[in-house]
Amino acid sequence: MNLARLGEENVRRFPEYVALHFEGREWTNVDQQRAACRLANALRRLGIGPGDRVVVMLPNCPEVLHAYGAVLKLGAVIVPVIFLLSPEEVRHILADSGARLAFTSPELLSKLEGFAGTTVLVGGEAPGTLGYDELVAREADTFATVERDERDVAVVLYTSGTTGRPKGVALSHANLAANARAAASLYELDREAWALGVLPLSHSYGLTVMNAGNILGTRAVLLRWFNPEAVLEAIARFRVQSMSAVPTMLVYLLHYPDAGGFDTSSMRLWGSGAAPLPLEIVEPFEKKFGGTILEGYGLTEASPVVAAHRLSGVRKLGSVGQPIPGVEVRVHDDDDRALPAGELGEVCVRGPNVMLGYHGLPEETARTLRGGWLHTGDVGRLDTDGFLYIVERKKDLIIRGGFNIYPREVEEVLYAHPSVAEAAVVGVRDPLMGEDVLAFVALKPGARATADEIVAFCHERLAKYKCPKQVRFVDALPKNPVGKILRKELRALV
Repeated sequence: MNLARLGEENVRRFPEYVALHFEGREWTNVDQQRAACRLANALRRLGIGPGDRVVVMLPNCPEVLHAYGAVLKLGAVIVPVIFLLSPEEVRHILADSGARLAFTSPELLSKLEGFAGTTVLVGGEAPGTLGYDELVAREADTFATVERDERDVAVVLYTSGTTGRPKGVALSHANLAANARAAASLYELDREAWALGVLPLSHSYGLTVMNAGNILGTRAVLLRWFNPEAVLEAIARFRVQSMSAVPTMLVYLLHYPDAGGFDTSSMRLWGSGAAPLPLEIVEPFEKKFGGTILEGYGLTEASPVVAAHRLSGVRKLGSVGQPIPGVEVRVHDDDDRALPAGELGEVCVRGPNVMLGYHGLPEETARTLRGGWLHTGDVGRLDTDGFLYIVERKKDLIIRGGFNIYPREVEEVLYAHPSVAEAAVVGVRDPLMGEDVLAFVALKPGARATADEIVAFCHERLAKYKCPKQVRFVDALPKNPVGKILRKELRALV
């Protein structure tokens, strides 16, 4: 079983249709398959075969998807790398994965300095590299896909590193196929209407888009990267009906000064994930742009989708929805015992989407997958209807004088302040209480507030022990390339 078969099945199942629009050019589903076949032939000529690691480090462009398809057809292994990573992080991934070939673009080439493998350059030329267009120019547009066992590794995807050094998550063909089919089964929109792609394709999002898109026969307008004006222009021009985002993007859109000049009435669904959604933005956002924000939950180790809201179902604000078909979620205590509904503990996941393990880290794999459950490191609870609520990362929990403080609860109050655009809370050492609460706040453009005003605002809405002892103002909160706020960088500022 090879994940590449999903793309081949798409061409057999659907008449030829425009599947992708990117910077003025359209690609049909047939075009996409032919491009992947040409590239697969070229890579085979370069000696790439089953099991070989191939890095794809590109900004959003059709070549990301073509590279994914080609690598899979060869039976090789995709190693996606978000283009915003630092050179040091890229070097770690290249070395740890044992990559033999890398796709990149001219502006990112310096991050591959010292790479001993073959470099294929998309959109330019440079000494010591192979040009993408020339590489595929004379290749046949058919290719016999190499068969793989369903448990063979298809992708090694490195974690974002928000809590430590990135680890390579080994995902099988079966992991990714099962997750794509489950996610696709929840799709309720018109497959012929446009979706908008703004998240990095060189990540788990890109794999989900490719695989579920092949199953559903959907089509997408792709942006090279997120830009509020470009997003709103695309929605208005193409009558876009859906977009997946991280909460930071939704905050930027909400506060974009010229947003009122764009017609977003076609929007039905704004998907939110990868980080907690500030509940205070939901009502004003939906009132301003239309559509419904639905929060979901996933992680790299789960291929990645674990839980989601259904568009036609009940929405519970603060929840990330119910487990997707075939996936089980339980909440465990510190002794790995299942907890009843309503009680807080570690979120644990079981299903065909759960990773094979961490590349080269058997002890970490055994610890994370103990008892047959993926231990996510997230604190949460299930309600009696099976809706999952994510409270916090276990490592982000603040313990003040023996009382647990969950940063998200404090951050929700901070986001409710009329002057606050972004907020994050971390624990700081306190000689008396053990830890205390420090809030980092970025204000809206032109807004003003003092630390005392922010603290007083919290005291009106929170128990005293949960309120920030200190408030520090910053221009913007540090984020990783997916948009998650980097608490470890905030802690380094303490």
